[in-house]
Amino acid sequence: MARRIPGATRRRRFLRSPWIHLVLALVIVSLVQGFVVRVYSVPSGSMEQTLNVGDRMLVNRTAYAGAEPKRGDVVVFRKPADWGPGPQRGALRTAVGWFGDLTGIGPGNTEYLVKRVIGLPGDTVECCDVTGHVKVNGETRAEPYVFRDLTFAGGVMDCSTAARSPRCFGPLILGEDQYLFLGDHRSNSDDSVSACRRTLAPAGCAKTAARSDIIGRVEWFLFPFHKWGTAGFLQVPAPS
Repeated sequence: MARRIPGATRRRRFLRSPWIHLVLALVIVSLVQGFVVRVYSVPSGSMEQTLNVGDRMLVNRTAYAGAEPKRGDVVVFRKPADWGPGPQRGALRTAVGWFGDLTGIGPGNTEYLVKRVIGLPGDTVECCDVTGHVKVNGETRAEPYVFRDLTFAGGVMDCSTAARSPRCFGPLILGEDQYLFLGDHRSNSDDSVSACRRTLAPAGCAKTAARSDIIGRVEWFLFPFHKWGTAGFLQVPAPS
């Protein structure tokens, strides 16, 4: 009769433990969400109708490995400190958020925003041209995704009339490692140029984010189910 080896028996029991399986599962999920893909929920209506409040989306964290964000990409990024204060949280919620930040499971304490990349480092971004469109480096951008833009009427309420259009801003020159973002729902978006859309806007009015703040590109819808599947159509290529 084969003799049992106590050490081997303990190892088998250890590896069969449901607690060990749970820990391993948490580690795997944490690694996947930390380095490959992560699920995010849309927090506001600033990207309507492209993204609606409560939509669950899968963000590709490897999209910019060896590459840079492009104009038109829909991305998730950490909210920089100069974008405004975060919400006040109690001790229990902070503890839960710490677990969420660590594992990618559940709510975290870090605030994330989802917007569309409009300006890259070194770009000059402004609005508007004579038809009310955003210009990047002097070129008008085609933006079919814009929903409910701010009022603009050529010759009546534009960027040169006495009654100035609230759509107007800039020109804004982006520095090194500065990315500029706009929401698709332009009249309901607290984005990079919110503080610049007024006459005599102060220098430095634009809120930007650094490359290190960008988590990844939105590439898949998980919920609602009628949207389930690839979100590649969200990305609009830059004009040649």
